[in-house]
Amino acid sequence: MENVSTASVKLKRASTHQLLDAHDELAIEEPLEIQIIYGTIKNRIQKTISITMRTPGNDDELAVGFLFTEGIIKNKNQVAHTDVSLAENKVLVILNENEKLNLQKTKRNFYTTSSCGVCGKTSIDAIKTISAYNNISDQIFLGTHLFYQLENELRKQQAIFESTGGLHASALFDLKGKFITLREDVGRHNALDKLIGAVFLKDDLPLTNKILLLSGRASFELIQKATMAGIKIIAAVGAPSSLAVQLAEEAGMTLIGFLRNEQFNIYTGAGRIILNDEF
Repeated sequence: MENVSTASVKLKRASTHQLLDAHDELAIEEPLEIQIIYGTIKNRIQKTISITMRTPGNDDELAVGFLFTEGIIKNKNQVAHTDVSLAENKVLVILNENEKLNLQKTKRNFYTTSSCGVCGKTSIDAIKTISAYNNISDQIFLGTHLFYQLENELRKQQAIFESTGGLHASALFDLKGKFITLREDVGRHNALDKLIGAVFLKDDLPLTNKILLLSGRASFELIQKATMAGIKIIAAVGAPSSLAVQLAEEAGMTLIGFLRNEQFNIYTGAGRIILNDEF
């Protein structure tokens, strides 16, 4: 089956003494319109919630993941089914009859781009969505060596990333470091919405006893989305932002950054991480 997530393009490759014909594999980026149908039996309402630039694939997961992490829907039982139209770059999320939504409380500009999901939000307070899993306690203690293997495992799983170098990944591991699943997208926030959406559709939330690994940096919005799913431990290959660290601290989350070459920084929740010599 042809990979719809990448496209081959012709180019000129410049070196010191010559220009050569070549080709490259690029990550596809296309708009996706997310619509929701809800309301009473006699008054069904169809509304566009978001237009986001994404890499095609797992569009149903992206849609429900987005709606969940934005606090618009709460659980899988609200969703009757989804309808994806690749030809129109549109996905419909159809809620069960009589499911009521108050979209007026969602004070956001839902036009997002692949580079910045948080752009256009009216205020920081408006995007601190309250998670149903905030108060779940845990007794998680992990040795440092467990994290060293995660980046290599992520690379093994990221087949598309290896061919294009242009896709972000969000991956789930269990508390023993065993790989569970991964989603990719040209937008880092889309990759996480796809991942959380996949778990949401399986009705496997919360993710309290899982590790989230991010292929790039840890932004505020990624931390916010992770809190909605009940995630307690996030490791990122890149750097966190200052606001990401602040939110992780408030959420009681362990946030790791610069995970590479058997080293990492623990920005919050260091009490869950133990040197293997002491473990």
